[in-house]
Amino acid sequence: MAGQVRPFILDTMVAGRARHRGIGTGLIATAVHHARAAGCDWLHVDFEDHLSGFYFQSCGFSPTNTGLIALS
Repeated sequence: MAGQVRPFILDTMVAGRARHRGIGTGLIATAVHHARAAGCDWLHVDFEDHLSGFYFQSCGFSPTNTGLIALS
């Protein structure tokens, strides 16, 4: 639908010494909460392949088909 707001998350990072304390999942949960409160239907995330477990299993994102064209 034209005009929909579609927020996205890009390059989320937690310092190495602070990892495995729930900071990243808490950050994503906060983003989900605020996106819902704002009336958004979807929250998109872009990440490198090695982070798929975090986003799919830990944060609840679903894999989808997307397209990409390299411009450089």
